[in-house]
Parts: sequence; structure tokens; C-alpha cells
Amino acid sequence: MDEKELVALLEKIDVMISENKPPCCSFMIADKKEGRKEGVVTGFFNVDRSGNTTQQQGIFPEENHQESHQNEVKGLFNRLQDRRQQKFSSADFHIIRPTLKQINDTPEKMLAQVFLQRLMALDYRARSIPVQPDTSESDSVSDGNSTDDDDDLDSFINTNTDSNQSKQDHVHPMDIQMVVFHCSDSFLKQNMITKLSQCQYALPLLVPDPAAADIECPLWTFRQIRKTWKKTEIRDNSKSVSIKSLPIYKAETPLVSFLRLGSLSQSKSQLMNTLITDRHNTFFHRNCPGSTKSRHLMDGVVEIAWYCPAGKDNDSFSDCIGFCNLHGDSLLMEKQREILTEISSVLVVLVPALVKGQESSKVISALIRSPNPLIVLTADNDCGAVQIKPQKYKVGLKDRSQSDVSEELREIIRKILSGSNKSFNLELMSNISGVRVDEDDTVCQNGKSAAMNIVKLIQDMDVSRIKDTFLPCQGQLWHEWCRTNKERFHLRGNIEKEKSQKDQKLIQIRQKQCAASCSELMKSFTDSLMSLEQKDKEYFLNWTQILIDELSSKDLSAIFQNYDERWSEVLALKKKHDNSDQLKVKQTELEQISQKLHSATFGLEHIFREMSQIYEAHQSLKRPTHCRHTEWVKYPELAADLMISGHPMELMDGDAGHVPLTWISGLLQEVIKKLGDQRVFVLSVLGVQSSGKSTMLNAMFGLQFAVSAGRCTKGAYMQLLKLSEEIKTDFKFDYVLVVDTEGLRALELEGHNTLHHDNELATFVVGLGNMTLINVFGENPAEMQDILQIVVQAFMRMKEVQLSPSCVFVHQNVTDITAAEKNMDGKRRLQEKLDKMAQLAAKEEGCEAQCFSDVIAFDVQKDVKYFAQLWEGSPPMAPPNPGYSESVQELKSFILSKASESDGIKLSHFSSKIQDLWNALLNENFVFSFKNTQEISVYRKLEVQYGNWTWTLRSEMLTIENRLYPQIENGKLDVIEVSDLSKEMSKTYGEIKTEITDHFEKDADKEMLVQWRGRFEIKIKDFHQELLTGVKRKLDEVIQQKKACKKLDEKKTDFENKLLQKSKELAHKLKEAIKDEEELKMQFDFVWSHWIKELTSDTKPIEDINLEEDQFTVIEHLGFELTMCCELQTSKKYKSLAEIGNYLDYIHLKKSSRFKAFFKFIREKLSGLIPHEDQEQIRSFIENVEQKSLEIIQSKPVATRGYTSTYLHEVAKNVQENVTEFESNTKITFNKKFTVDLLLFVFHKASGWILKSHKTYKDNNDVLNYLNSKKNEYFNIFIRFCKGSSSAVVFGEMICEKLKVSAVEAVCNQTAVDLAGELRCNVPAFNGNRLNLEKHVLKDLAEKEDFNKFMTYIRGPRKQVKRFIKEKVKTFILFENNNKAHDILQKNADDMQRVIRQMLFEATEKIKSKKGDINMWMNEFSRSLSCKLRLDTISCQNFRDVNNFDFLRDEIEKGLQIIIKEMKDLPLTEVMNHRQKPDKILIDQLCDCCWERCLFCAAVCINTIKDHSPDKHSVPFHRPSGVKGCHYRNTDQLANDFCTTLVVSDKGFYPSHDPEKCIPFKQYQTAGGEYASWSITADGSMLPYWKWFVCRFQKEIEDYYELKFQGHGEIPSEWRNYSKEQALKSLDEMSSL
Repeated sequence: MDEKELVALLEKIDVMISENKPPCCSFMIADKKEGRKEGVVTGFFNVDRSGNTTQQQGIFPEENHQESHQNEVKGLFNRLQDRRQQKFSSADFHIIRPTLKQINDTPEKMLAQVFLQRLMALDYRARSIPVQPDTSESDSVSDGNSTDDDDDLDSFINTNTDSNQSKQDHVHPMDIQMVVFHCSDSFLKQNMITKLSQCQYALPLLVPDPAAADIECPLWTFRQIRKTWKKTEIRDNSKSVSIKSLPIYKAETPLVSFLRLGSLSQSKSQLMNTLITDRHNTFFHRNCPGSTKSRHLMDGVVEIAWYCPAGKDNDSFSDCIGFCNLHGDSLLMEKQREILTEISSVLVVLVPALVKGQESSKVISALIRSPNPLIVLTADNDCGAVQIKPQKYKVGLKDRSQSDVSEELREIIRKILSGSNKSFNLELMSNISGVRVDEDDTVCQNGKSAAMNIVKLIQDMDVSRIKDTFLPCQGQLWHEWCRTNKERFHLRGNIEKEKSQKDQKLIQIRQKQCAASCSELMKSFTDSLMSLEQKDKEYFLNWTQILIDELSSKDLSAIFQNYDERWSEVLALKKKHDNSDQLKVKQTELEQISQKLHSATFGLEHIFREMSQIYEAHQSLKRPTHCRHTEWVKYPELAADLMISGHPMELMDGDAGHVPLTWISGLLQEVIKKLGDQRVFVLSVLGVQSSGKSTMLNAMFGLQFAVSAGRCTKGAYMQLLKLSEEIKTDFKFDYVLVVDTEGLRALELEGHNTLHHDNELATFVVGLGNMTLINVFGENPAEMQDILQIVVQAFMRMKEVQLSPSCVFVHQNVTDITAAEKNMDGKRRLQEKLDKMAQLAAKEEGCEAQCFSDVIAFDVQKDVKYFAQLWEGSPPMAPPNPGYSESVQELKSFILSKASESDGIKLSHFSSKIQDLWNALLNENFVFSFKNTQEISVYRKLEVQYGNWTWTLRSEMLTIENRLYPQIENGKLDVIEVSDLSKEMSKTYGEIKTEITDHFEKDADKEMLVQWRGRFEIKIKDFHQELLTGVKRKLDEVIQQKKACKKLDEKKTDFENKLLQKSKELAHKLKEAIKDEEELKMQFDFVWSHWIKELTSDTKPIEDINLEEDQFTVIEHLGFELTMCCELQTSKKYKSLAEIGNYLDYIHLKKSSRFKAFFKFIREKLSGLIPHEDQEQIRSFIENVEQKSLEIIQSKPVATRGYTSTYLHEVAKNVQENVTEFESNTKITFNKKFTVDLLLFVFHKASGWILKSHKTYKDNNDVLNYLNSKKNEYFNIFIRFCKGSSSAVVFGEMICEKLKVSAVEAVCNQTAVDLAGELRCNVPAFNGNRLNLEKHVLKDLAEKEDFNKFMTYIRGPRKQVKRFIKEKVKTFILFENNNKAHDILQKNADDMQRVIRQMLFEATEKIKSKKGDINMWMNEFSRSLSCKLRLDTISCQNFRDVNNFDFLRDEIEKGLQIIIKEMKDLPLTEVMNHRQKPDKILIDQLCDCCWERCLFCAAVCINTIKDHSPDKHSVPFHRPSGVKGCHYRNTDQLANDFCTTLVVSDKGFYPSHDPEKCIPFKQYQTAGGEYASWSITADGSMLPYWKWFVCRFQKEIEDYYELKFQGHGEIPSEWRNYSKEQALKSLDEMSSL
């Protein structure tokens, strides 16, 4: 019944009242002859034999009573259920509501909801909820005080006890139950009836419709109920007890029905309770708490309950018996009475008296004549049990105790049933006419029909073969895949070859799964899921499980019985100490039966598991299935819909002991698509097997985790619960995700497998949970010992990997939870055990912990809860203990309280966390192997932000540098302070700090980001400071150079005045005599040399340097033969000294070697090898010497004071000292050739810087050089004067010439900065983090397939990265975006033109207003431009005649137009060769990162931050160690092992600092030093890139290192299948992890 139907129901009631039609009472049944629907009567009147109508006492006239009753029914619904509210559904109780509190009073409007909540929590007190009194009632009570004592008696006498007729009775508890029943959808009804059954309450079997004449049998609601009992039989004078466990709808049981005829003072329901159990009110009766004199919905309802014996001597009955109770007067309910008479084995009738002529007597007479056994209980008789005729009994009730009557009834019923074969089955109700069965509804039948299509496929099969036949993907194939996958993490021998073989095997298994994935069963199941409507789908799933259970239950029973028989035989043989072959045979048979039992276990979860494997198989092969039936791509979406609707989903396959990662990832991704990336609070539960974990969760949250004897939950399941709107505001998440697990210490597992499985499971679920409930059954210390050790070790591991879950210990089945002293002692003992376990776990995990609180935040006073036992008495008839329900609610309240402090976790993070934890668990060393993928992802995004922040700061600092540079060159600044630069940067730096704050406080991942906030704020501060000091250093150098040029600058003015004067004089002299420009040029050249000679007669020119000659002199001075130096210099081999593969030619034996080391070295020498560790040590030494030498030479003031050969002497001496020190600290001795090559190598590296610096010195200080640079300028002046140009024109041209140089420099510098910004935004390699850059470098290398570049990258990655940046910059500017680059250049040229014109205009107008001369104009113009451009001073001595400043301005603007046009047409290559270079800017930005290399394979750390401690170095692109020349000891075999494979293998290595000690790769960090600073985690990916590289360049690599990929290093054949395209694709996949 949906919301519309509910509203329609109430409207029908309104219509019935308004029309006042007679037969509408819910408990009245009409006579068939009346032409109405069967089951309706005409009224309350009885008709005697004479045909006269008589009104029984207490019965009102028909119409008045009808109207009164219907008003009451309508009022009841209105009081309990708001008609505007949607109907109750299962979804309403799959959400987390506020915790139920044991309050005294509940408002009426809340009664239905509170009843359901308590019922779902297994609190049988749901039927006795205290109701909040109506305030109007208390107000209406008159004041009883009287001033006159004589009036008191009158008041008592005269006051009518029933005077307050308007007072409304409290709602009858059973009316509450029935309102909820009528206002619930079918699935909530089913859940409700299941919970009522668990509470040992009677269940509605026949229910009249409140608004119609129908009688309904809610058969659907019984489908989830299972009853277990022990049947006792006497055979051959011996008692036999057998266990039966059946769905109740399948049980064939006798049925004893009770009904009454007329009104009695005795309670029929109470009497029935004493028959079933004397401790619990199975049937509600008038004396139960909360009962009222009026009820409106129970008359005509037939309830049923079952008595289930425990197999004990005090059982009331020896077998299961059903008891039915017809509520109300059965005289008025003929149809119900007839049904019970038809289906009952025994009919018990209660009558007030047996008087002939009454209607009751007629009914009794009819029953006596029927063949059914009958027991009549009369209220007017005190006789004992009397058998009137066979199977007809009479028992008196008058003045007799209920216990006596009950005992007599038991005896009679036992006697009758002992000879009766009649039994009752619930499913027979569908065959009874006049009863509507709820399962006949169309929607239910649709679901059943779809389920039957599946069952028809398997109904004739042996149940143990079903899974192998129809679900082949999850059986042997899946288990083999899991086993092979785990073996990949425990490799031996040639590990890469073995790993490749196993990878191939995994692919083959997946291929087999794909081929087997087209079963008809899976097609039918998934088609139904995709095509059915939501309600139909719910029915379909339920029916599928029901029908499958039906199918397998019989076979399972037979297997269990067979198992029991074989087990008994094995025990008997063991008892006899029989060690014969017979025992082994029986044990083998027992094992086979056990396997068959496992195969026969079949449920809905196995179908979903098959879906997961079909999906995983096809997804892993990256290709569609050839089977049309299997639309595997949609499977995660189908499962996501079910998970969102409240279905538990398997997280870990309990049979295979494996997590299907691909499936779980796909499933959660679909959930995210549908719900958004919601935050969830993950609650995990751990505990010993069968300790009540699932029961506790079901009671706490109204869940439906499977609960059955023995193995409650296999593996791990997750269920999503939404927070209700009323409490959502108190939490930072919207959902709780509950993870229920199989029990620890499972009996199915033995020995080491148990411990390993339990450790794995505990670590997994503890890592997943924001909170973990540790469930302990009882208080036995021995029982607790193992689980505590497992749990504590799991928490220890979480601490090691920086995960911080919380925990709560729950002690279930505690005998006295109210004894505070006992609980305090228990907590103390628990604390002691936890502390002890923490110490043991710390020792095993290799870390420090003295107590449990060192491992996890834990308060033993708050975080330990005690639960009463679940059952109030002994099962199977015991109801749940109310104290248990209270404990569950208190725990729920505590969990929610702690959860309110948590941020929870995003679903996407939860998904990646599953991957991380499971991948780490597959490895032997969890802590070393764990990597937090989500954390890595967030950190990488933070790196991108860091790059953006630093780029903004760098760009601003470059702009400031460009602004200050001309001021220094113009002499306006001679001191730069850091504080001045800081002030210039303050605005941008402040904005960046604000951005950083916003990012860390407002980002969606702020909870995870907080751990890096302090570190990154410091890094930005340091970066800002480095920028300030770096720019200060650069500008200080400019200032120093300016000062060094001071003497020349002082002469410049004089020189230029003289040259200008001489040019002018020569022009006046020749302009009339010579007209030909060529001849003028010859004359000018002739006199120019004389002028220069004259001006520099007292100045010595600076000579060029001969570095090569100086180098030989220095080397010869150190004692090396000149001929050897020349030969080595000619060979050029020294240039690649740091990159060669083998240094064997540079080494000779060290005579002081120890005997052992000597022979070891001889063996390696004879085999043409030196150890790889020594090769790497030499290479590292060369790089260190190079770096030190460059630091020495670059510290010299060559640019300001010039070069001297003593600098080379200093470098050479340092090199020689380093060689000597290296030899003394190692077993290696170099020959002379090495030292000479090393010197030549260092000089070669330093020569470029020396020559460049010396050129700068010469340009700035050599007068001759300076004057020659001015020749063209003065020739042009000379020509202008020759042609008669005025002084203003010549002066304007001189200014333009000087402006041109500085303007071009300024525009090109700004263009370089702008281009760098453009490149960073638009070149994918430049706009991410360090990992992104690395990916593009590797892609570039692969695309070009240049082995030399590969080796440069492997040996000197920074050099290759710089080369890559330069190439990318050049390609982008000159080819790919030439037009864009020109646009930027032109924009900057236009900006410069605007600035100059503005300054020109302002200077001119100012001087005109002051009537100044040319000197004043020149000074003003120079001053205004000094902040933008460098403008060399022009002497105005020869231009005093210039006074028309407007004309001068026009001339300059004409020249400026030409300059700007030339600037816009500048080749971009020239733009890139000024002080600011785009490639240099980007190199500074992108290469200011970590460059540490993996000690095993030399892969570069990809952290964007240079010093990122305490974060460890890491890289996703590890490679075979043979790539860097690593080979197996004492062989010429290059190693082909990946670090990521080695760290999970059983191999070891010899660290460079201790070559005699072998360290297991699994514990590589224990080698200390640099090894401890790296994080290398096992990688399940194929890593095709470097495999492709090794195969593509195998010969080149072997030639380079003079070693071979052979023997242990043989390249696996599978590697050769990778194409370059696959290699490139793998880079994208790895960088996205």
C-alpha cells in the first residue's frame, strides 16, 4: 500500500461514515445470500430459531454502532498516522535516526515510529510504550477542594465515575502494531513480522482490511522467518533427539486454534501464553501493560505462533506446534471461524456457557459433528477434563487456576496429536477460498516469475554442481587467479621471468573466465535486474534467494546428516585408538563431504560474486565480450543501485580470501556517480566467530546482515546507511558505511592459515574503518588473548602508516553488567592485556610502544562497553533480553557521539583506501608496502598549486628585476637591500599567503591537506626569501660590474665629446669636397684609426686568453707527461667521463688490499668486470668533483677583475686532493690516465663559464673595444653632417640610436618573461608538478628513440631535463606558436613605444614651460626614462644650438617609429638571447626540485619540493636495475629486476656502505642511510615503458656497459610483446595513480 492507497483508505472510511451504509465494520462478515462480498454480515443482531430478531445485551443498534466504530477507526489512523506523510517503507528504517531513549512518555504522533524503531532494535517492550498524556485532559479535571467538609461525602456520592466521556482512551498497543502493519509497504511488513518473530510474539495470519470486506493472508511476511527446534522421539525404549531448522513457511506442523463464542471474563490469549511459555506474553492479552478497554483493529485478526521444543525433559511438547488465536467474538466472524476449523489439527473453543438454543451452542454442535478434534472450555463449569466422545473434550474454567487448566490442555493436546496425521503449512493458505494472499499481487508475481526463470535452470540439478555449471568464474578459476596473484609477491630465482610468467597466467585465467561467462543463469539474472522496475526488482531478489534456499535446503540437510554420520564414525575410531587404514579412509570421506558441503552452499551472494568476476575478467583484458548475453559494463551500476537501496555488498570474498579490487572500484565509482562523492563514516566490526557481531549491527541499525548458526558472515560485507535529516546537521558526513566481517579464529581454518587470515582480515578492516568495534564474547581471558593480539597488531600497523582509527571494545554475554566493581576489575585486566599485547606487537613490527595508548588514543573507562546476554532465558523460545537492546542503543549513541567529531572519508578516498590496504597486505611487510593513494593524489595536486604559487612569485620578481636593472645601469641605484625588494614584493606575497590559507582551509580535501600546511607555508616563505636573496645577488653583481666600469664610464663622456667634435669638423671639411659616400667612408676609416690611437695612447688593451695552453701548463706542473695529456686531449674521451659504462681502464690493483679482497678483485678483473657498486661509486665521485670544481671557479671574480691561470691551478689542486682522498677511503686505485682525464673533464666543464665571464670583463673594461663598438654610430653622425643635417636632426638620431639598444633589451626581456608564462600555461609538460614533467621527458625520449639521450637521462637526468625544456621552448616559440610569440613581442614593443612617447612629451612640455636649453631637456628626458630604460648620457656640448624642442621631439618620434618596426620584426631567436631567456626562466622554475636517485635503479625522485623531508623519496617509474649498469655479482649478467618487484621477493642486496652484508629487499629500509629515505612499494602494473626500452636498445645497453642480458638477467620473452604505443600509454597510467 503506497501513499495514495493510504489516503484512499482514509477517504473510504469518510465515505462509509457519510453515507451511513450498514455493513462496513471491519470485524463483520456478510452472509453469501446477501449478495455482497463473502465475509460481511448485516449487523450485531442474532436470530433465534423462530426467526425473531433479538438484540444481545450490550449491543447497540446497527447503524449507530457502525458509525461509532468507523469514526473510531478514522480517529485512530489520524491519531497515529498523518495522512500527508508518506507510507512507511524499508528505506525509512535503513537510515540512521536519533538513538532511542528510555523516556517515560511518547507523544501519540510518535507512537508508530517509536514502536517500529524499538522493534527493529529487538526490544520486545515495543508493545508497551508509555504515552504522553494529553494536556487538555489534565486541564479538564475539576478542582476537588471544597470549603465545606459536609460537601466531601456528597462529592464522592454524586460524582459520576464516567462523567468525563469526552476523555480519549490511550491507544491500544495492538492497534499501534496493526496501524503500522497497514501503513507499511510489503518489505517493511516482512521485516516487521520477522522482528516480531524474533521477539517471540504472535504474528498476524489473517488480517481483515479496515476499509473493505477482504481478508488477507500476509504470506509474504513469513518468508524471512526461520525456526529451529529439537524433536524428541521414543524409539525402541530410547529417546532420540533430532535438530530441525526450516523456513517457517516450509514447516509441516500440527495447528492448535483457539477461538471464543461470546464474551468471557477469562482471557483466551493469556491462557494460550501459559501453554507456550510461562515467561513471555506471546499473545497480547487484557492484562498486559498498556492494554485498554477499547481496541479497533484486532477483532477478526488471526494470530499465529509456534512452540519450538529445546529437546529437554521439561518441554511442553516434543515437536513444533503452531498455535492460532482468533481475536474477538468468533460468532461475529464466521469466515475466520470456518477457515480455522478447516486448517486446524485441534480446535479449542471458549464459551461462557453451553445453553441450548443460543448461537454458540449451534456452533458447538456443528463442531462436535465434524471429524476435527475439539476441546471446549466453559466458563460456567468447574469440572476437570472430560472426554465426551473420541477426540471431543470438555474442560471447566470456573474457579480453577490457569496453571491447572493449562496442564490439562497440554495433556489433551499431546494425546490428540500423538494419533493425528493432520498438519498445517503456511503455503496452503493460498488454496483457501475467500482469503486474499498478498503474494498474489502483480508486482510480487512479476518478481517471482523472473526468479522462477532462474530456478527452472537449476531445479533438477545436484545442488553441489550448480556453481560449477552456472557460476564458473568464481570457482576454481577465481581461486587459482587469487593464488597466482599472491604468488607474485613471493618470487624467487629469476624474479622478472617468473613474474612475467605469472602475469601471463593471470591473463590466461581471465581469458578462460571471459569464455565461461555466458551462462543462461547469469543472462536471466542480469536481464531481470536491468529490465524490472524498482519494486519488481526487490521482489525478484527476495524470491530468488527464497527459491534458491528451498532448492538447496533438502540437499544440504542430507549432506549435513552424512557429514554427522562420518564424523561420528571418525570419533569412534579415534576413541579406540584405531590407526588403521579405515580411519584414513573415513577421514578422506569426511573431507570430501566437507568439500561437497562447500560446493552446495549457494545463495544470492554467489550470483553477485559471479557478476564481479565477469566484470573483472573483461575489464582486465580491456576488450568487450564475445557473448551477447553478458552486458558486463553495466554490472557495477546494477550493484550500485542495490547498494544505495540498502543491500549489503561483498567487499572481501570469504571463500577465496581476496578482495576483487577492480569490481569494488567500479561499484563505488557508480555509487559516486549516483550520489556524488559523499563523505561516509566507516564503521568496522571485528570479533571471534559466532560472537554476535552481525546480530548486534542488525539490532543497532536495523540492518539485514546474514545471521545463522555456525558461520555468520563469510569474508566482509559493506552496507550503506544514510543519516536522517533530523540528525544530519550534527555530522560532517551524510552516510555511515558499515563493514561486517567473518569471525576471527574460524574453525574452517587451521594452524598458520588461521593466524595469517585473521591478521590479514583485522588489518584490512581496521585500516578501512574510522572506528572499529572489537566484539568479545564473554569474559574468558583465554578467549580474549588471541583476538587482542591480532587487533593490537592491526592498530600498530595503522600507526606506522599514519592512519588513525578509533576503537571500542564490546563485551557481550556478560552475566552482571550492573556490577560496577566487577566491571572496573574487568577493565583493569583488559588494559593490562592490551598493554602487554602492544609491547609484543611493537616487538614484532619493529617499533616502540609500552602501552596500548602509545598505539591508539584509547580510554579504558569510556571505550569499553558491557552487554547483557542476547536471550532472556534459553532458546529457542526465549525472547531477546531488553537489557541487550538497551546496551545496543547506548553503544549506538556512543558511536554517533564519537562520529560527530570525525570528518569521515570521501567515497573516492574509501575506494582508493581499499586498494592501498589490500595491495599492501598482499606483501609480506605491510608497513613498508603500504601507500596511501588518495594521500598521494592530494599531495600531487598540492604540488601543482605550489608550482602556481611559486610561479606567481617568480614572475613578479622577474618584473621587479627588469624594473631595477635599468636604474642600476643608469647610475640611479648603487645599493640594493633585501628589505627594499621585500617591500616591492609585499603585495604579491600577501596575496599568495591568502591563497595558501584559503586552499588549506577551504579545499575539499582540507582534512588531509592539514598535515602539510605548516611545511608548505615554510617552503613558500623560504622560496620567497631565496628569490629576494637571489635577485639581490644578481643585482649586486650588476652594481659591482658598474663600479668596475667606473673608470671607463668616466672617460666615455670625454671620448664621445672628442669623437663627436672630430666627426663634425671632418664633415664640415669634406662635405663640399667629396660627395661620394664610399669615398667619405674611406676617409672616415682612415682618420678613425688615428683618432683611436690618439685617444688610447696611454691605455693598454685587455688581451684574449688561451685556456688550452693554460690547462696543459697546469697539468704538466702537477707532474703528468705532456705527451699523455695531448693524446688524451685529442681522443676527447674525457668529455663523457661521467657517462661511460665501464671504468675498468682507469683502475689498477691496489697493493695494500687485504688477501681476501685481493683475490676477489683479481677474479672480477679476470672476468672483465668491476663490481657495480664500485662503478657507481666512481661515477658519483666524478660528479662530486665536477660540482666542487665548478663551485670553486664560479666563485672567482672573472667578470669584474678578469681571468688568471692561478684559478685553474687551484681547481687542479683540489681535484688531485679529492682523488687521493677517494683512493684512501676505498679499495680502488686509479691510474694516471684517470686523473688527467678527470682534470681535462673538469677544465672542459669550466671553460664555457670562464670564457663568457672574461668576455663580460673585456666588454666592460677595454677602452679600445668600447671605442671600436662606437665606430658605426659616429660614421652615421659624420654622414649626417656631411649631408647638411641640422644639429637637432643629428641629436635626435643619436638619442634614437641609444634608445634602440636599451629598448630592444627591455622589450626582449619582458617578452621572455611573458613567453615563459605562456609556455607554462600551454605546454602540458610545464603546467603540472614534477611527475608531470618527468612523464613528458620520458615520452619525448621514447618518441625520438635516441639511445644517447636515454643514457644522458639515466646518467644525468637534470641535464636531459634541461635539454628537454630548451627544445620544448624552442619548438613552441619558433614553430608551433610563432604567431603567438610575435604577438607578445609586438604588444611589448607597442607598450615601450607608448612609454617613450609619453616621457618624450612630458619632458618637452616641461622644458618649454621653463624655457630651458638642450642640457635641461636632456637631463629631464634621461631622468624620466631611468626607471624604464638604460640611456647612455649624450654630451650636449656640440648641440647648444638646438632650441626647437617640438622639432626635436618630432625627429625622435620618427626615429622611434623605425625602431619599433624593426623591433616587431626581430627574429625570435634574437629575442631568446637577451638577459632574460624563457628557457632559463622555466629551467629555474621546473628544475628547482628533488633530484635524488633510487639506489637500485637510479630513477629520479619526482617530488616537486627540493627538500621534502620527512616525506620519503618516491617515483612511480622504477626500471630494471640493469639500465644503470647493475649486474649480478661475479658475473657479466646485467640485472633485469625492477625495484618494485624486488621489494616483495625473497632476494637480498649488498648495500654500498657495507658490501659484505646481505639485506633482504623486503626490508631494504633497514639498511639505513639513503636506503631508509626511499619509499619503494610493490607495483602490480605491467610497467611496459622500461621493458620496451630494454628490448628496443638491448644491444646498445650491452655494448655500453660491456655486459649481457643473459643467465639470471635474461629478458623475459613477454617483454618483447610491448609496443612503443603501450609504453607511452603506461606513462599516462602510472602518472595518474
